[in-house]
Amino acid sequence: MNAPTPMSAHLSVDELDRINAYWRACNYLAAGMIYLRDNPLLREPLQPEHIKRRLLGHWGASPGLSFTWVHLNRLINKYDLDAIFLAGPGHGAPGVLGPVYLEGVYSEVYPNKGEDEAGMRQFFKAFSFPGGIGSHCTPETPGSIHEGGELGYSVSHAFGAAFDNPDLLVAVMVGDGEAETGPLATAWHSNKFLNPIRDGAVLPILHLNGYKINNPTLLARISHEELGNLFKGYGWTPYFVEGSDPMTMHAEMAGVMERCVLDIRRIQDEARRSGIPGRPRWPLIVLRSPKGWTGPVEVDGKKVEGFWRSHQVPLTEVRSNPAHLQQLEAWLRSYDPHALFDEAGRLRPELKALAPQGNRRMSANPHANGGLLRRALRMPDFRDYAAELPGPGKIGAENTRPLGKLLRDVMAQNMDNFRVFGPDENASNKLDNLYEVTKKTWLADIYPEDAGGSELSPDGRVMEMLSEHTLEGWLEGYLLTGRHGFFSTYEAFVHIIDSMFNQHAKWLAMSSKVPWRAPVSSLNLLITSTVWRQDHNGFTHQDPGFLDVVVNKSPAVTRIYLPPDVNTLLVTAAQCLESTDLINVIVCDKQKHLQYLDMEAAITHCTKGIGIWEWASNDDGAEPDVVMASAGDIPTKEALAATVLLREHFPDLKVRFINVVDLYKLAPASEHPHGLTDKDFDSLFTLDKPVIFNFHGYPWLIHRLAYRRHNHDNMHVRGYKEKGSINTPLELAIENEIDRFSLAIDVINRLPALQVAGAHVKEKLRDMQIECRNYAHEHGVDLPEAEAWVWPY
Repeated sequence: MNAPTPMSAHLSVDELDRINAYWRACNYLAAGMIYLRDNPLLREPLQPEHIKRRLLGHWGASPGLSFTWVHLNRLINKYDLDAIFLAGPGHGAPGVLGPVYLEGVYSEVYPNKGEDEAGMRQFFKAFSFPGGIGSHCTPETPGSIHEGGELGYSVSHAFGAAFDNPDLLVAVMVGDGEAETGPLATAWHSNKFLNPIRDGAVLPILHLNGYKINNPTLLARISHEELGNLFKGYGWTPYFVEGSDPMTMHAEMAGVMERCVLDIRRIQDEARRSGIPGRPRWPLIVLRSPKGWTGPVEVDGKKVEGFWRSHQVPLTEVRSNPAHLQQLEAWLRSYDPHALFDEAGRLRPELKALAPQGNRRMSANPHANGGLLRRALRMPDFRDYAAELPGPGKIGAENTRPLGKLLRDVMAQNMDNFRVFGPDENASNKLDNLYEVTKKTWLADIYPEDAGGSELSPDGRVMEMLSEHTLEGWLEGYLLTGRHGFFSTYEAFVHIIDSMFNQHAKWLAMSSKVPWRAPVSSLNLLITSTVWRQDHNGFTHQDPGFLDVVVNKSPAVTRIYLPPDVNTLLVTAAQCLESTDLINVIVCDKQKHLQYLDMEAAITHCTKGIGIWEWASNDDGAEPDVVMASAGDIPTKEALAATVLLREHFPDLKVRFINVVDLYKLAPASEHPHGLTDKDFDSLFTLDKPVIFNFHGYPWLIHRLAYRRHNHDNMHVRGYKEKGSINTPLELAIENEIDRFSLAIDVINRLPALQVAGAHVKEKLRDMQIECRNYAHEHGVDLPEAEAWVWPY
């Protein structure tokens, strides 16, 4: 593959010298923050007491990161670019924090780390130090929307930031170790979803420094031709900058990056003038430079620069080994800090002038603090989409269909800052009313037959790709730059983004402690095609365990809702769409289900999050004999049916029925902001009566939330127990003992007054259960009277 010839930037020797000096300052700061807690400008000979006792940080990728940042700054100034920078390499913070500090933004948001010797001392000490900052581009890092703590998400985050930001350039540095991950590999295809008319641009810089922690990287060990062909096959136009001599590399990077910026402008200008977006072959830079560039070449006779030994701390024994201390001092002085910083410790004015000004500084760009740009959604009234009910539990409806109509109208009123995401499932999830106002984003080829329902358009705002990783990354980047979104996916496969959910939850939790970070829109995740309606797909599609993952994260940022019907789903979704700084997980199946609450009752119930359904209870004015509780659509139906069976056979039995929409209501108020007080929990669930809790997910999650409650020992939870295959819906419930018959039998077994007197009823219930099983195996469907069950009172 013949790479395009680099375009000369025609920089003078003086310009290149100043760019190199600025980069040397960045590298000095990167090394200083890894090693130094005092003597930040080497005003005196380096001593062991100047060195941190615990050396943490990652040097290897840092010089390449700041090298790229410096060259972006030149073009921001020259072309007045609106640009942000994402650092993909996992522990690359020193290479970003250095230029952020030099631009002055770090001192603006953290005044004790000022642009002087005392401030630099505090800046160095804080890095990877107790009470300080981590070695990633964490939320405390100005200009960052991507931490890089877990590898693979930088490119998808970058595209999410670029969508609907037509004037924004998102530069994303991709580590070559990161490039080996599955999420990153599929994210290269994001270029097929970027519309040059309405979206911004993404400029990836693949940084081939050759090594991971102590292994070579795959892309660095294949031929130039093969690597070029790989990216051509992905649909990119690759440009190469390769070498190790700083001045030569500066000249080449200046030319190549400028050509890429001009290519991007040409692509956008042509599309915007013609009104035809096409599918451009956007530029991409492959930067091949040594790992640990400009650091120690060898340590103790072993190769370091350009090898994996430079990945973390190149010199590890500087406090105890005089030779290492001497080598560290020589390394730091090689950057000539006295020529870079004045007597006060400030960057010299001629170098300071190389940085952009104000919000054009990438570390100050408001897109990287997206809450500053966020506009509240224009919301239709969710009440307009309500299901009309003749009474509770009388009719069925598809729960998510009205939600699709609500999302359609949200989209229609917010056509520049709202998108819906899903992996080839939005129609399957009954959200296809969206296509009345927008289509699926598609810039690849469109065939004539696609007019028959494929719903494809370059202007579409529904994002579908069969990669949950890429979709989640797009959504996160979109939200973190100030917009709104909604993601729906199948329950069994939401686990694919477990780690991405973890990382975003940690980002939000930490952001809430950073006072200058403005609130961003919540990540709203609808989990549908749920376990209890995967009777046709079988065992592999039956897994409600994502909720267990969610509960592991900070209660400050996580919410879990299990609306059982249309109206509770509408109330919940509207509330989630208007919230900020949360991850809202909504579990609601897409199939036809019984409907329980009219809209006003749904609003009241969702506002409380948990409550007694008076119409399903008969204990008013008396103490119940048993509490029947439910969370989830099918568990609620089966719990209600069990309640009817009990009341029919034991007319004097007092049953209290409780439904839970907000799962965190079960947690103590001291553990979660939505948790009930102990007194409220005791009032609902009693202090000593049996509680039969029918739950959507794995039963131990309820015990985990409620283990400190007074009546926990009497709480008996039924949920999914990893039993199922190709069953009918009721048979699947029976397999896992969440069915009406098992629940009613459980109540009989738990009440001393019924354990003997209820023997005949238990036999009848078991006979009915067997009849349902046999009918399913004979006819392939559930017994009609069981399937068509409605609330009889």
